[in-house]
Parts: sequence; C-alpha cells; structure tokens
Amino acid sequence: MKKIIVLLICFYGVCANAQPYMLDRIVAIVGSKPIKQSDVENRYLQYRAQGYSLPGDMKCGMFEELLTEKLLMNQAEVDSLVVEPSEVEMDLTRRLEVFIRQVGSQEKLEDYFKKSIYEIKEDLRNSLYEQLLAQKMQRNITEDIKITPSEVRSFYNKIPKDSIPLINGQAEVAQIVMYPPYSDEVISEVRQKLLDLRKRVVNGESFRTLAVLYSEDLGTARNGGELGFQSRGELDPEFAKVAWALKNKGDISRIVESKFGYHIIQLIDKKGDQVSCRHILMTPTPNPEAIAAVTGRLDTLVRLIRKDSLNWNVAVRYSQDEATRFNGGLMINPRDQSTLFEMDQMEKVDYDAVKNMKIGEISEPYASKDSKGKLVYKIVKLKDQSDPHRANLKSDYTFLSDIALNDKMNKVVRNWVDEKIETSYIYIDESFKRCGLNNVNWLKQ
Repeated sequence: MKKIIVLLICFYGVCANAQPYMLDRIVAIVGSKPIKQSDVENRYLQYRAQGYSLPGDMKCGMFEELLTEKLLMNQAEVDSLVVEPSEVEMDLTRRLEVFIRQVGSQEKLEDYFKKSIYEIKEDLRNSLYEQLLAQKMQRNITEDIKITPSEVRSFYNKIPKDSIPLINGQAEVAQIVMYPPYSDEVISEVRQKLLDLRKRVVNGESFRTLAVLYSEDLGTARNGGELGFQSRGELDPEFAKVAWALKNKGDISRIVESKFGYHIIQLIDKKGDQVSCRHILMTPTPNPEAIAAVTGRLDTLVRLIRKDSLNWNVAVRYSQDEATRFNGGLMINPRDQSTLFEMDQMEKVDYDAVKNMKIGEISEPYASKDSKGKLVYKIVKLKDQSDPHRANLKSDYTFLSDIALNDKMNKVVRNWVDEKIETSYIYIDESFKRCGLNNVNWLKQ
C-alpha cells in the first residue's frame, strides 16, 4: 500500500506557506469493497457539519462505521437489494438542508467544505447511496425482531438508577387550521410578478439568481430554486404535470398553480422516471377582509367549544390542514413523527400560544405558517402535558420500549457482523489498526 506522500509546492527553492497534501489511498478492504482515506475524511466533515461528536477519536469512529457499512453492502448486493435514485436525492436534499441550518448559510457550508454546493452534492451522492443500501440491509436483518413487555421490564430494571433517561417536559397539542382566501386582484398581482420574472429569464437573466432573490420557498431559494431529482409521485400533481411537459434543458414553464401557491419552473434534466428542475414560488397575501373572515370563523368555534355547545373532535373537521384534521387535530413533531413536543421543539408562535395554558384549554386565534411557509390562522388545544422526570414504565412505556427494541436489534446486528467477519476478506491498513476498534474481531484476520 502507498504511504502518505506530502507534496510541497515550491518555486525557485522557496516553499512559501506550503501546505501538506495527502494523496488518496485505500485504508481498508471489506470483501470486495475498498475504503479510502477520503471516505473517512468526508464522513468526518459531514458529522462535524451536523454538529455531531463521538467519544474518543472521531475519525476512528468513522472508520469503524464504514467497515460495518461495507460488510452490509456486500450482503445487500448478494441479496439483490436496491436503492432507487429518488431515495438518494430526497435524502441528499434533506441532509443539505440540515447542514445549511447547522452552519448558518449555503455560503458558510461551501466555505466549510472548501467546495461549491454542486461539488458537495456530487461528493455526498455516492456516499449516501452506500449508507442507504447498508441501512436497507440492516432493516432486512432486524425486520422480524419484536420486543415483549417482559423484555421491556427486564431492560428497564437493568438500567442503573442514576442512568435512567431524563424525560424533558412534553406537550401534546391539537390544532384547527384555516387558510385565508385570496382575492382575484391579489392573485393577478402575483401572476403578473411571475410573468415579469419569466420574461427576464427569456431575455437572458439567470433563473437561479432570480430564484435566490424572489422565490418564497425558502428551503430551495438559497440553492437557486433547485429541487433535485424527484419522481412524479413526490411532487404536487399540477406541478409534476407541467414539469414533465417541459422538453429541453433550460425550458421555462407557464405559470403553475399548486396547493403551495404559484410557480414558474425551469427544466434542468430528466433521467428515467425522475425530473430535476428549479422553481420560483410566490404566494398571494390575503387582504384584511379575508383575514377577518377566517379569524371570525375561528372565534365562533372557540366560543362554541368553550360553552360545550360543540365538541372539539367535531369542530376539528372544519380544519383545512389535511395532515391533522383526521387525527383529532394532533400536531405532528417533524423530528420523530410523534405527537409529543418538548416545549423548545415547537415553533415560537405555537409555544407562545400554549406556554401558559392548562390542559384542556383552547387558545384565541393567531397567525402562523404551514410547513411550506404559507400563511394560516389557527386555534390550538393543550391536550396533555408532562413535567420533566426520570423515565418510568407507567408514563413512558412506549419510549422505553423503543429503546429496548433498538438495543435488542443492535445486538442482533453485532452478532451478524461478527459472523460475517469470520467468512469475509478483511484488510486494514496499519495506520488504522492503532485506532482501538470497539469490535476487536475486525483485527483477527
């Protein structure tokens, strides 16, 4: 194997501010899968960008994670498991959004990686494919594992008292949401703005630059409105129909109305059943009369519910939020898809509405934003609330059951890894043998 070579850039014998460069090299092979030094470095940067840390030497932790990943990938290929490109693109978009939130801006992310956003995407794409394939294999290994109540109790009783998890105070909140309607005049203004932007692009201006400046989809605007490769089913039906009708790279659509607002779309590329495009989104601003009408309807619901003339579960049928109107209005925590929120996980306007409420109370109507940044008005009901406490089987059984199940699955995966190591070719470079790997079986070959 090649040794690390340090290159000094010198001119006329003078090395000015010379920096060491490491030529990429293979530091491990698992079955047929190599691990390069750059794989470790890139994984390390990804973790740091997300604010994660690992005990001990982080790069050694990354290295051992990659060893396991490659072992899972080898078996995934034997079992003919497949990760669709759309899965990779969705995860790539999500992770980049997390990275950008962590570091503060796209520019700071590019400075952190010392690469453009497009280069970062290219570096991450293959890495994410491999991670998703390994995860799919891991799910195959653990899909039949269940946990029984007696196993949960046994797991809980073995936890040292001072190590029992501390549960932060949590709240369960239900909502009734209404969207204020828009007048024809307001809609015409938005459409005209988009027509003007479309004309500017046709006349030679950059769609990407105009998206950064004018698009109201804040999640994509910072990236020039780019949505990444997506399948038809991942997009709003009206948006998808127009995006797929574009024929040539760079083509710009007519104005499209979707459930999120009004768009113009630029085609970037098509690959099989996926399309990559940019868009500029604009949403109309409701006039005061429309806002008064919506808040008036919500006021009426509040009065009727408070007088017990209307049951909450009946009133919630008037909600226009499709995600919650059929589950009693219970808000969903996007972090874990549960209905429980730690207070600091709520949007500020929701936190302000419930922070002084008692269980069962209902708020006055207030303005908020939906997941796409669209203006809504809502009322909320505090369904339940708990104080900070040590986890216990009575109040936190589901939480403890999830931890116990995860522990059981991890043990099964570790046993599977140990068995596969014995029958797989493993090469580890001397420089990483000094890492002190958690699983010493990697070093037995």
